[in-house]
Amino acid sequence: MTTNTVRPRIVIVGGGFGGLELAKSLKNQPVEVLMLDRHNYHTFQPLLYQVATGALDAETITFPLRRIFQNQKNFSFSLAEVSKINPEKNSIETAIGEISYDYLVLATGADTNFFGNKQLEHFAMGMKSVPEALNIRSMILQSFEAALSEKDPVEKEELMTFVIVGGGPTGVELAGALAEFRSHILEKDYPKLDDCDMRVFVVEGKPQVLGVMSEEASSKAQKYLQDMGVVIYNDVHVKSFDGELLTIDDGRTLRTRNVLWAAGVVGQFPEGISAENIVKGRRIQTNEINKVKGYSNIFAIGDVAAVTSTDTPNGYPGVAQVALQQGKHLSKNLMAIIEGKETSPFKYKDMGSMATIGRNKAVADLGKFKFSGFFAWLLWCFVHVFSLVGNQNKITVFIRWSGRYFSYNGPTRIIVRPFSRESMTENTAAK
Repeated sequence: MTTNTVRPRIVIVGGGFGGLELAKSLKNQPVEVLMLDRHNYHTFQPLLYQVATGALDAETITFPLRRIFQNQKNFSFSLAEVSKINPEKNSIETAIGEISYDYLVLATGADTNFFGNKQLEHFAMGMKSVPEALNIRSMILQSFEAALSEKDPVEKEELMTFVIVGGGPTGVELAGALAEFRSHILEKDYPKLDDCDMRVFVVEGKPQVLGVMSEEASSKAQKYLQDMGVVIYNDVHVKSFDGELLTIDDGRTLRTRNVLWAAGVVGQFPEGISAENIVKGRRIQTNEINKVKGYSNIFAIGDVAAVTSTDTPNGYPGVAQVALQQGKHLSKNLMAIIEGKETSPFKYKDMGSMATIGRNKAVADLGKFKFSGFFAWLLWCFVHVFSLVGNQNKITVFIRWSGRYFSYNGPTRIIVRPFSRESMTENTAAK
């Protein structure tokens, strides 16, 4: 596929927060925008855990990419997996053929980081995509179904034990959701299963959960989880998990069939970028305008990019706001480059951090202001509903949350497709 227009072609690989914002910001500009993604929808990743725990349908946090840009005449989308970048030819190799570009933007995001441990990669469950979230939901429900008929007390304990590895926002939110499931839903759906038999653990390498947030937020979140019956192991790391026995580096072990991995991410992008530009976390090192070092027309934004400087030696945090701001700023710099004008360095404006632990329980760091409890939870709900793509999704999520708040129940505890642990590696590779 070659360009057949005199307008510069900007190819964006990835339809996440950064890619979406960049494409939107280029509307009405004299450029051709082509977006490529292996899915034909945008995923609102902050709510994947609610799909995984049966609080929301997958459709409520996804939105068709083509529909988002229906009224943008300079935009086109192709469903394609990008396998290789050819910088010397200004082209990329994809499943639908070779595609040329004038400017290439990698907004490919990040994947679960198992730190090279193939055993953990096979048996533990990552959660970075809708298929993975649906796999987790099926695994959770299938564990309860199997526990109903299990006679062996050891195997029943394994099925009823859930371990979340990683105490960041995703891990905390998963743990809180599972603890609420135990308190409000387990007895209704599975009256023959004693709620005391269901155990929820968090294994965190730092002294407290939510180590990326303030001390106040971290301490409060830890207390919320413990009050909900979640057992937290701090300052420890998982050594191994063979599908039934999880071993921690302090010698403790847990018998479980259900390990949810939220302990880190690693950048994902096609081959073709020089190895010297790949830094910690497999992120691509860029300069202050998000241009990949050593290339004149290749850029990277969002989780896959590491804008390193004296102030940010490890790059910016992998959060949606960074990607959104980088996408918007890069659109201005791309137009400046095309028009021969001066570019401006990207500067991240921290909008704050939030995490919900459960019903009426959340923590929020907004600059100098620290909140927790009901107000922080209400703010978290408002921000997340408002940030969803599509008015229908906003309305649907609001209605679902309102109904769940008053009924202590959820509508999506459905095993759409049985999950096979034996095919976990294959499913992960195909996500």
